[in-house]
Amino acid sequence: MTILNTATILIVLAALFSYLNFRFLKFPSTIGLLVAGLLSSCCMLAIDALVPSLTLAQNLRETIGQINFTAFLMQGLLGFLLFAGALHVNLGDLLKNKWPILTLSSIGVLISTAVIGFGTALLFSFLAIDIPLAYCFVFGALISPTDPVAVLGIMKSLHVPRRLETKVSGESLLNDGFGVVAFAILLAIAGGGHHGEHVDAMTIVRVFLVEVVGGIGIGLAGGLVVYHAIKGVNEHNLEIMLSVALVLGISCTAFAVHASAPLACVVAGLMIGNHGRLYAMSDATRDAVDLFWSFTDYILNAVLFLLLGLEVLAIPFNRSAGLTIAAVIPLVLAARFICVAIPIGLMKTKRTFMPGTIKVLTWGGLRGGISVALALSLPEFEGRSAVLNATYGVVIFSIIVQGLTIGRLIRSVSAQSEAAP
Repeated sequence: MTILNTATILIVLAALFSYLNFRFLKFPSTIGLLVAGLLSSCCMLAIDALVPSLTLAQNLRETIGQINFTAFLMQGLLGFLLFAGALHVNLGDLLKNKWPILTLSSIGVLISTAVIGFGTALLFSFLAIDIPLAYCFVFGALISPTDPVAVLGIMKSLHVPRRLETKVSGESLLNDGFGVVAFAILLAIAGGGHHGEHVDAMTIVRVFLVEVVGGIGIGLAGGLVVYHAIKGVNEHNLEIMLSVALVLGISCTAFAVHASAPLACVVAGLMIGNHGRLYAMSDATRDAVDLFWSFTDYILNAVLFLLLGLEVLAIPFNRSAGLTIAAVIPLVLAARFICVAIPIGLMKTKRTFMPGTIKVLTWGGLRGGISVALALSLPEFEGRSAVLNATYGVVIFSIIVQGLTIGRLIRSVSAQSEAAP
């Protein structure tokens, strides 16, 4: 299979399933494609069980195996998806809610990582699954951040109160950057870092500064350069090309210096989507840029969530997978509740929050492709398959069950808020 053949198959399937979902299932696009991918995988496994000579599942598994999902998402799609999402986030609203968002995306991730780390250690011990304690915390780090791609994809189809949408979207855009940093540090401590290097306090501080501060700085610098470039021209095709070059340029720069490419793309997207949109673009250019990035966001999301559904064929499920997933899902939800309730409870003394904020942020904390990509990047260790099973199970539950019911919860909370005196 060539790259062109693989890309053709994914895009054709994504287009077909998107059409069928639009006409019949009427799920949110991302959920519909994930369900379609899962059903396709299950159907092929069933056909292979009935007619083994066809080897359909094996052929698809080999095709999926040729795609490095971690590199495909983390070094390819993610930068474009984050930039497209950040383009439409109001910076003024974000700054008004900066403390809740920053607290949830940093301290909240650390609290969740600790709770899930200790919790999974106890669960795995109870289930007689041998796994080093350090890797329980690695699992906590990779499953704690909410996925901006999944969250923004669902939020677009819901009528969410503006203040609440800003908190949910803002947190999801930022916390994957903090989560990836925590994952990298904990993985190095667990023995999976580059060359097994020793990790001390100074190394952790250095990695944090390079990743977070470096990522923000690269995004800010790249955004400023492109802002001044588009301010001096009025040609929408050129300005669109400059925005694409911006995403590629800052991503490659961030990878080269080991800074956070996701944070760089978010910062650049916020700058171009706010300052650039107001002061450097004509009305025609704004419309063209919005149309281009809306289509880019749609097609990349379609391919990503379809592939996420098909990845079930690449995950080595073991005999205890069902029990592991069933035990871990409540733990992850409980950790999400704790990491939301503690910061918001402390901030309630100085800030007012919409009633039901904790409920919505807890249930709306969707996990997605980033968690799966990080899990698949783990080196071999005792208990790796259990971590992969738990990660995939949490992600599927999160996107399908939480994603399909969060709208009802938001409508209920909004109705209660409007009815309150």
